[in-house]
Amino acid sequence: MLYHLLYPLHQTYIIFNVFKYITFRSAGAALTALLASVIFAPFVIKRLKKLKITQGIRENIPGSQVKESTPTMGGVFILSAIIISTLLWADLTNRFVQLILFVTIWLGALGFLDDYLKIKRRGPHGLSPMYKLIGQLLLAAGIGCYLYSSPLVQEYATKLSIPFFKKILPNLGWFYIPFVILVIVGSSNAVNLTDGLDGLAIGSLLIAGATYALLAYLTGHSQFSEYLGIIHLAGSGELAIFLAGLVGACLGFLWFNAYPAQVIMGDTGSLALGGVLGTVAVLIKKELLLVIVGGVFVLEALSVGIQVMSFKLRGKRVFKMAPIHHHFQLLGWAEPKIIVRLWIVGLMFALLSLMTLKLR
Repeated sequence: MLYHLLYPLHQTYIIFNVFKYITFRSAGAALTALLASVIFAPFVIKRLKKLKITQGIRENIPGSQVKESTPTMGGVFILSAIIISTLLWADLTNRFVQLILFVTIWLGALGFLDDYLKIKRRGPHGLSPMYKLIGQLLLAAGIGCYLYSSPLVQEYATKLSIPFFKKILPNLGWFYIPFVILVIVGSSNAVNLTDGLDGLAIGSLLIAGATYALLAYLTGHSQFSEYLGIIHLAGSGELAIFLAGLVGACLGFLWFNAYPAQVIMGDTGSLALGGVLGTVAVLIKKELLLVIVGGVFVLEALSVGIQVMSFKLRGKRVFKMAPIHHHFQLLGWAEPKIIVRLWIVGLMFALLSLMTLKLR
């Protein structure tokens, strides 16, 4: 909105020329989302407490009884801050921006419905896992079909960029659609699984979001993408503004979600933010790199898969409890120590992902 209102004035007042630059507007979006989160969060938290919107407890989860009275659905003000900052600072005629906003709203609504049903039933079970999966699949399939038939990502629509390899771009053809579904749905659920300790998921999302903001900027910049030998997609740089807003909103939420948490994001936040991360990876053709950038989320999801498979095939558990952060809790690690150490692991994965831009 500010871009559309103020940038046209640059012909008269040169100072407004700064709105041309994605870097300037990204900084504005991050600051806007951060301030919006910090300013409005106390009112939202107070309202959630008044309405007794708290998460149901699961007896087998360590420390869940302590968090029984913690308000949930904090994802509402995370997503609101992201959307507001994007509407203010991004080019709203950009298809990449329109698509990512649609994904945010769709998955946010799905997560909100899940959280609402948990609150209404006063328990840990909300929307049926089948219905939740159907909602994710419909969205991901729609994105896949749109990209398959749209010139948005140009001639790279069904091609796959492989980390560490510059010129190998396998064409998946129509198989790219189920691949997109796997990336978006997998990312959404992996973040959801990670959201089990105060600040763990939001801190990891902050790191991954900042990494993809840089990748989106480089992908949309013709000179940088040519220098690095990565796919250039005109217009994709605007996604950096959305992701900068995500980083700012995550920082603002972390202020209240840091241990001990005053509010929990709930599925409203985790499903949407995970799906957004997967969608951005697809849009800028960095799908496989998501495995490295979101390494913490991958480890959390893998721990669940390994635990389930091991128990079904061998009748034995590999971990004391899955996801793996609960395994560390049962080993006696303090919750803040687990959180900070996994943040460090996430930062290492992020740095490794950026190294792949040159190690090819």
